[in-house]
Amino acid sequence: MKRGTTFFLKMAVFFIGIPILALCIFLVPKIGNFAGELYPNIAYMQSLVLIDMYAAAIPFYFALYQAFKLLSYIDKNQAFSELSVKALKNIKYCAITISTLYLLGMPLYYLMARRVDPPIITVTGLAIIFASMVIAVFAAVLQRLLQEAIHIKSENDLTI
Repeated sequence: MKRGTTFFLKMAVFFIGIPILALCIFLVPKIGNFAGELYPNIAYMQSLVLIDMYAAAIPFYFALYQAFKLLSYIDKNQAFSELSVKALKNIKYCAITISTLYLLGMPLYYLMARRVDPPIITVTGLAIIFASMVIAVFAAVLQRLLQEAIHIKSENDLTI
C-alpha cells in the first residue's frame, strides 16, 4: 500500500482523538455537575457519571493507539502477521469494553434523561453502545479474515 494512504489514515486517527479529548476536558465535567444538580440527594451521582465517562475514554484511546500500530504494520509490509491480528483483537476488546461501560452507566443516564425535557441523553448512550458493538463485530470479522489469510499464506509457503 502506498505510504501516502496510510499517512492520511494515521492523521485521521490522530484527529479523531482530539475532539474526544476536548469533550473529556470541557464537556464531561459539566455533564457530571449537571447530574449532581439534577439529583442533589444522591451524593455519588456526579462521581458515577464522571467515572463511567472517563473510564470509557481509556479503552477508546487504547483502540486508537492499536489502530495506529496496525497502520504502522501495513507501512512495514507486515499487514499479514500475528501482530496485526493482535492489534485487531485489542481493538475488538476495547470496543466491547466501551459498550459494556456505557451499558452499565445507562441507569444513570436514564435517571438524568427523566429530568431533562428532550431525553437525548438516553439516545446518545444507546448510540454509543450500538456504534461500539458495530466496531467490535467489524474488528472481529477482520481479525478472522486476517487469521485465515495468514493460515493460507503459511500453507502456500510450505508447499513450495
